[in-house]
Amino acid sequence: MKKKKKAPLARSFGYAFEGIWTGIRKERNMKIHCLAVILVTAAGTFLGLSAVEWCICLLLFALVISLELVNTAVEAAVDLATEEQKPLAKTAKDTAAGAVLFSAIVAVIVGCIIFIPHLLARFP
Repeated sequence: MKKKKKAPLARSFGYAFEGIWTGIRKERNMKIHCLAVILVTAAGTFLGLSAVEWCICLLLFALVISLELVNTAVEAAVDLATEEQKPLAKTAKDTAAGAVLFSAIVAVIVGCIIFIPHLLARFP
């Protein structure tokens, strides 16, 4: 069996960016996550987060957005594989969505831990 030739690196990056853009354009929850990233970035800039706090926020942005992209991919793959309502398809979709929800909840909790002291110091 002949191996399929890989796409050039630049083309691979293009596909990846296309995937991100597709997720933002087509997925409502991705738009919500991107809005949260913008709002947290604005608030962090206003409140003067430390480098460590920014790093934590950036990691959480990456975690939630990445999981949302994976969730979108799982949903698309399941929908491609079957139009029938099957228990395993439901499990795949529900657990992928659960991973996004769990990471978003943890991100909100960590965000509160980071932002509340800054807010209390600024607005006693």
